[in-house]
Amino acid sequence: QVQLVESGGGLVQAGGSLRLSCAASGRTFSSPGMGWFRQAPGKEREFVAAINWSRGRTYYADSVKGRFTISRDNAKNTVYLQMSSLKPEDTAVYFCAAGPAATMWVLGYDYWGQGTQVTVSS
Repeated sequence: QVQLVESGGGLVQAGGSLRLSCAASGRTFSSPGMGWFRQAPGKEREFVAAINWSRGRTYYADSVKGRFTISRDNAKNTVYLQMSSLKPEDTAVYFCAAGPAATMWVLGYDYWGQGTQVTVSS
């Protein structure tokens, strides 16, 4: 089992920045793929970014490339999502996920956090 706890969400004006954190605990070695997803009201959960714990290889959705950066601190078992140049359309609940590989597919992850709200005002 892997437990995930997100933090760092909040209200920010358009153009601003936020950093989300995802603290992982438990059998993290069995889930080397970490991803961030988001879900806006009335919409499906969508991929944002992913990273592999050991190799550090990263993947991004086209909508966030150049604005968001995913990173990890292996010593702290924590994955971060640095979000810059935020837009109102980035408003959503952001979820952290863990699975056997870093992938853009929702079904590729076995464990999910509870989510953290990000609201970007115009």
